[in-house]
Amino acid sequence: MATVRRTSCNLCEAICGVLVTVEGGRVTDIRGDEADPLSRGHICPKAVALRDLQEDRDRLTQPVRRTATGWEELGWDEAFSYVAARLRAVQSASGRNSIGVYLGNPNVHSVGAMTHMPTVVRLLKTRNRFSATSVDQLPHMLAVHLLYGHQLMVPVADIDRTSYLLMLGANPLASNGSMMTAPGFGRRLKEMQKRGGRVVVIDPRRTETAAVADEHHFVRPGTDAAFLLALIHQILADGAATPAEYVDGLSVVESVTREWTPERAAAVTGIAADDIRRIAREFAAAETAACYGRLGVSTQQFGALCQWAVQVLNIITGNLDRPGGSMFPRPAVDTLRGIGRGHIGVWKSRVRSLPEFGGELPASVMAEEILTPGDGQIRAMVTIAGNPVLSTPNGRRLDEALETLDFMVCVDPYINETTRHADVILPPTPPLERDHYDLAFHALAVRNTARWNDAVLPRPSESRHDWEILRGLGLALLRSTPPGRAKALTSLRLRLSPRRIVDLGLRIGPYRLSVRTLRKSAGGVDLGPLQPALPGALYTKTKRIDLAQPMILDDLPRALSTLFSGDADDGLLLIGRRHLRSNNSWMHNSARLVKGKPRHQLLMNPDDLRSRDLTDGQLVKITSAAGSISVEVASSNDMMPGVVSLPHGFGHNRSGARLSVANQVAGVSANDITDSAFTDPVAGTAALNGVPVTVVAAPGV
Repeated sequence: MATVRRTSCNLCEAICGVLVTVEGGRVTDIRGDEADPLSRGHICPKAVALRDLQEDRDRLTQPVRRTATGWEELGWDEAFSYVAARLRAVQSASGRNSIGVYLGNPNVHSVGAMTHMPTVVRLLKTRNRFSATSVDQLPHMLAVHLLYGHQLMVPVADIDRTSYLLMLGANPLASNGSMMTAPGFGRRLKEMQKRGGRVVVIDPRRTETAAVADEHHFVRPGTDAAFLLALIHQILADGAATPAEYVDGLSVVESVTREWTPERAAAVTGIAADDIRRIAREFAAAETAACYGRLGVSTQQFGALCQWAVQVLNIITGNLDRPGGSMFPRPAVDTLRGIGRGHIGVWKSRVRSLPEFGGELPASVMAEEILTPGDGQIRAMVTIAGNPVLSTPNGRRLDEALETLDFMVCVDPYINETTRHADVILPPTPPLERDHYDLAFHALAVRNTARWNDAVLPRPSESRHDWEILRGLGLALLRSTPPGRAKALTSLRLRLSPRRIVDLGLRIGPYRLSVRTLRKSAGGVDLGPLQPALPGALYTKTKRIDLAQPMILDDLPRALSTLFSGDADDGLLLIGRRHLRSNNSWMHNSARLVKGKPRHQLLMNPDDLRSRDLTDGQLVKITSAAGSISVEVASSNDMMPGVVSLPHGFGHNRSGARLSVANQVAGVSANDITDSAFTDPVAGTAALNGVPVTVVAAPGV
């Protein structure tokens, strides 16, 4: 008999509610849940592919250990004891910082990882911690940490009520709103336009979102800071600034942006000065407005400056904490209370002296920290739900570095480009076998809702959930620590289930809910639209916002000298791109998602093709400071002249080996030619966009 069970698709930030039909222990249908107050029945192709993860025969279900003759299975308890002993042995021989930890993006999509992973990481007591945060969103978090006092106090565009939405480096029709949980963004955009709202997109590519916007402007990669500062300059020059009473530093901002005129910005961005001036005035005069900058403005050499400028633009126009502007969600579980406010530069990386942020070093330094001898050199790695060989800058060098380690353990269900280097792989259950609550994305949602989902399918007895794996590993590590109150409390935290932890969070949260209450609700509980919360909700000591942040302002001379140096040439700049059917470096082994038109090609403007004697569909060689790859090129009028685009994270294959040259056309990744030395020195993150490249015909073609 068929049964229909409610859950959510936790493969991306949209957290869409879904209805799953199960018959005979197998999933036979997945569709959107109309009763979900946030997603309202919306789903994308990724949700349907949840069944692929469930039924994939290549997915590991038992721990495996690498031997001279191949992978062999071992028991869970044996695996936990073995891994803990090996990690402690490395630290005993080489120091506590000799272990590196990398946490991948899927961790924030799993309630079990969110509740248990921090405890295990703390037990390792290493400063060599890395995560996907520093690959894309760290500048965003740094800006809000400086302005609002907490690294995760991220305002989101109140798109359901705004009348003017300005987006830079964002493609929410493909992402459903990264760092802004907005399922069904296309429908929300149409509703905005129907009520008279206006959408303006600034992007080097005419993306899916730009194609349906009211206005799109090409911008030269890496120059978004000039555009944003020119907007701020114009608004202040017009006397149109209307910041809240609790905002300080406006006069300083006016002074430091005096040189950033629309005319100067036009010379480097490619956007006409009259358009910059008009957009500034429209934004300031709109009844409600929100500026939203995402991946394209974070992953460049001025990422921190850009994200600060986005916030300042919203603040000085009175649109921060205003319905229809940029607002702060109020989630049912207050995750900000359980996570540190953040800090930067308390320590720095050993080789290049890049700053930590929130206790993590930039992922761009991982390879050099493994390969460079000396005190603090990484000799063992722990990766949890991450494939950094594909998803971090200069993945090929990291691939080589991982091969030199003394020990490596990965919590991952697959043998892939990263985990193939592991000595032990600990595979967690797939999403449909796990309970779920979105701790991260309710805190970024454009509407306040709450939803608990029981597992759709039972966990096989031989399998373990991610939190059970982390609990087992944590308890094994605890055995080598001396007894005491701290050890007892850590043991207690590890033994609590995610359901119990979430229930406690709900009960002490602002709405006084419980898991039991949420389980009784069809599709979840609607807690209403976003509400003003400032200045009371600020985490700054003064309960005020200071725009004049020295860390950012001190970077303005570098921006001036770099952007207006006059050294621009006719070379090409590489940017990444994402697709609705892709999920960063994962889900590429789902036939359901990768079928259809090829999406791996290098996109290039037709004029750039002709000037290089290249033709549409030709195999070309792309070269950067980090190396070269070969891929098919596709002619596209959607590309700004002088800019080329390649998707990031491609290359997953079932054997885990790097793809051969013969198969590269379907498996190259922009990360393979991203230079890990090309960074934003303020945040320490690598510049994934605006990478200088050359494109020529591939040898032999």
